[in-house]
Amino acid sequence: MRRVHLLLFCLCSLPAFAQDGFVALFNGRDLSGWDVEPGLWRVQDGIIIGTSEVGRPKTNSFLIWRGTVRDFELRVTIRVVGDNNSGVQYRSRRLPEITPWTIQGYQCDVHPVDVHTAMTYEERGRGIFGYNGVDVVMDPSGQRWQVGERPPVTADLAQWNEFAVIARGNRLEHKLNGRTTSVFIDHDEKNRALSGLVALQLHAGTPHTIQVKQVLLKTLDAGPVLHFDAAALPPGARKIDKPRVVSAQGRNPPPKKTGAPGPK
Repeated sequence: MRRVHLLLFCLCSLPAFAQDGFVALFNGRDLSGWDVEPGLWRVQDGIIIGTSEVGRPKTNSFLIWRGTVRDFELRVTIRVVGDNNSGVQYRSRRLPEITPWTIQGYQCDVHPVDVHTAMTYEERGRGIFGYNGVDVVMDPSGQRWQVGERPPVTADLAQWNEFAVIARGNRLEHKLNGRTTSVFIDHDEKNRALSGLVALQLHAGTPHTIQVKQVLLKTLDAGPVLHFDAAALPPGARKIDKPRVVSAQGRNPPPKKTGAPGPK
């Protein structure tokens, strides 16, 4: 009977993600299983820490998981300390001609500016597909169609937040703390990706750190690759231009008042 009680206790104590089919990509101790640019990343007290300083990295650098994904759900618990942003890359590929840790591909943006938070974006590619709160379809020619809108999801990035990606076929959904921020359906066969790498972004520029305490992955059954049909677009769908970047890094703090006159 004692053994039965012990077994039941162990089963009840298993993390919920293990029971739901998720696998932890970060072991909580070190960066085993990840490709890391030396000197930029470390593990401290069970947390991955990436540190960006003036001039280092010279261009956005990525902590790259040594595996590939196709259809999946990915959950990353992350915070940004300092005035900058990060991102969760997926279905991405390396650009070794730039650096061994440079990535091109889809990104769930971890950004302090509300319209950019958990938006659908492509690093070193087609740019922003849709802001936080906007659902977008890209047709085979690369034209963006806004097909839906919802209240944007906001968060304080200095606190822990969970960013999630659900990718099945050519449908990509981003979530922030369990709430959908944007849905993107990619019919651009020439430029889209249906599989690739997972990585975490360390942004160049303004000094900051990113801290990650959990990266969970669940493999999903293959989803259908949807085909574009203009006649099937929802009522109110409209063509939109490529959304512009509101802030490339983050909200810059206002200049400190010193009492000295400014430059003329």
